[in-house]
Amino acid sequence: MCFETLDVTVEDGLASFLLDHPDDGNPMGETFCREFGQAANELARRGDVRAILLHARGRFFSVGGDVGLFSRDLDAAPAEVLNGTYDLHMGLTRLLRMDAPLIGCVQGPAAGGAVSLISHCDLVYASRSARFTAAYAQLGFTGDLGATFGLASRMGLARARRFLLLNESLDANEALQAGLVDHVVEDDKVLVEATATAEVLRNGPTRAYGDVRRLVSRALATPLESQLEDEAQSLARAAGTADAREGITAFTERRPPVFRGR
Repeated sequence: MCFETLDVTVEDGLASFLLDHPDDGNPMGETFCREFGQAANELARRGDVRAILLHARGRFFSVGGDVGLFSRDLDAAPAEVLNGTYDLHMGLTRLLRMDAPLIGCVQGPAAGGAVSLISHCDLVYASRSARFTAAYAQLGFTGDLGATFGLASRMGLARARRFLLLNESLDANEALQAGLVDHVVEDDKVLVEATATAEVLRNGPTRAYGDVRRLVSRALATPLESQLEDEAQSLARAAGTADAREGITAFTERRPPVFRGR
């Protein structure tokens, strides 16, 4: 897949989704928004993607939205927001509807929409030099890319509200304590460890992972009785998959399972 701001490849079921405009700090500008939607759509339509590693090249993970896009014509800002979020939000929706788990690797500072994007990852690895800044309120903005949902899901409602309202900036350890990231790793090892986890998930029961992701995402908005039935139906579907047959067989034969994502 050829893009100006991204480098997206798939090898042996593992998709590398690389933010690749490092000279400018990987900004989420007009081209990025369009290409993000295109890349996500391409991954979603493929049948061989079993895990996705979201990472970036350069000193910054991403500086967030391209403020210059708005400053050139302040009157056009509302229209630019709607245009940009059209592709961004559809792309994120496609990624979140996939069975493949999404692993984030944050090697440097992230702000605004980049933090929102990270908050939707199933697992997040951060380097010790990473920093996470809300950024929206400083511009008089609210949030995009599911900021209010993703941050609340990871940090809790009250903590997410504080993060956004006070335009907080968290270092890696503070982000770990707040629940925004799952692992803090030395700078020179963060990509190695994130990739290792992505490879483990790439070899897992992909269809089961997909149902787990969807069940958890709506758990707190669904009545218990409905969630119980959703879990029962999901488990029944999983029980009929080739991976479940392999898992049960491997367990009885006392060997590691070899899942195929089917």
